[in-house]
Amino acid sequence: MTTVAFIGSGHIGGTLARLAVAAGYDVVLSNSRGPETLRELVDELGPKARAATAAEAAEAGDLVVVSVPLGAYRQVPVEPLAGKTVLDTNNYYPDRDGVFPELDAATTTSSELLQAHLPTSKVVKVFNNIYFVHLRALPRPSGAADRSALAVAGDDADAKAEAITFLDRIGYDAVDAGKLADGWRYQPGTPAYGGLYAGDTENFWESPGVPSDAASVQEKLDAARR
Repeated sequence: MTTVAFIGSGHIGGTLARLAVAAGYDVVLSNSRGPETLRELVDELGPKARAATAAEAAEAGDLVVVSVPLGAYRQVPVEPLAGKTVLDTNNYYPDRDGVFPELDAATTTSSELLQAHLPTSKVVKVFNNIYFVHLRALPRPSGAADRSALAVAGDDADAKAEAITFLDRIGYDAVDAGKLADGWRYQPGTPAYGGLYAGDTENFWESPGVPSDAASVQEKLDAARR
């Protein structure tokens, strides 16, 4: 059974850890404050979970989720992630992360920055466009009529396939959104961000979550404009 490691265990990371444990995975959690601060979450998740440092988690994971603020992406350990698939949940929020001129100029994307920082890893962009409450509420069994889909983008076909398998096991279908350079299609400010899983309500965080199937996700991705 694959071990899923988490570099960052906040709203998205913690929610994914819960879904992973429910699907039978072992998980290793880490954050910037130290393993002892994750005791409550580990206790909640039970014997399939443990806490570690970021470097230890990176070493332990067969599949690794990076869910840290973009401004901290250079702190993600490099060598322990060599050869591994890394699921990137990041978004660029200048008020939080500081200004990245290359992102403002649209000459690259946030996931491409992480890929450049992790040159020997295989980065896949996923989970960045769904509110954590909806992420936790919308998993469905494979084949369910109301199963939601999530977009994935990456430059390595095998890594995308690994990400899609993980999605399926935690309760989601997938839509292949293309290369990492295409990840802008579901970043903040696009039709596929946030409201897609909230019935397009004005304040998506006020919705309990509305299923969105693969066709709906693809329609929103196709509607993205720069």
